[in-house]
Amino acid sequence: MSSGESNPQAGTYTVLLYSDDPKVRDHMRLAIGTRPAPGLTVEFADAASWEECRRLVDDYEISLMVLDGEATPAGGLGIARQVKDEYKTPPPVIVVIARAADRWLAAFAEVDATLVHPLDPVETGRAVAAMLRSGKAPQVTSA
Repeated sequence: MSSGESNPQAGTYTVLLYSDDPKVRDHMRLAIGTRPAPGLTVEFADAASWEECRRLVDDYEISLMVLDGEATPAGGLGIARQVKDEYKTPPPVIVVIARAADRWLAAFAEVDATLVHPLDPVETGRAVAAMLRSGKAPQVTSA
C-alpha cells in the first residue's frame, strides 16, 4: 500500500492562484511551496481574471483556490462569493486580504480561511495544508 493509499489526505493537489498581478501570484506560490506539509504535494494553476478562474474550475479538478482580495477589476472576495453561489460543490477558498479588519467581508463571501498580506510562509503553509487535509479538497487523479 502506498503512502497515498494509507493516508487519504496525503497526495497531490491542484491549487488555483488568482491575482491580476503576476508578482502577487508568485508571492503566493513561494509562500505555499510545492510541499506545504509532509505527504502533500501541490501543483499550481494561475488565473489573472474571473473568466480564467471559471474555466479552470470547470475544466480541472481544483483542490483549493487562493484568491487575492486586492485584485482588480474582480476582487478575490467577489470571486469567492460567486464560486460559492454558482457551483454545487465548490473547492475550498482562501482569500488573501490587505487588512485583518476585512475578515467580516470574507465571512460574508463564505470563504473557508483568510490570510493577510504580506504572506508569512509558515502561516500560509499551515492554512493550505489544513484546507487540503479537510476532506473538502479533491486530489489530482493520475490517468
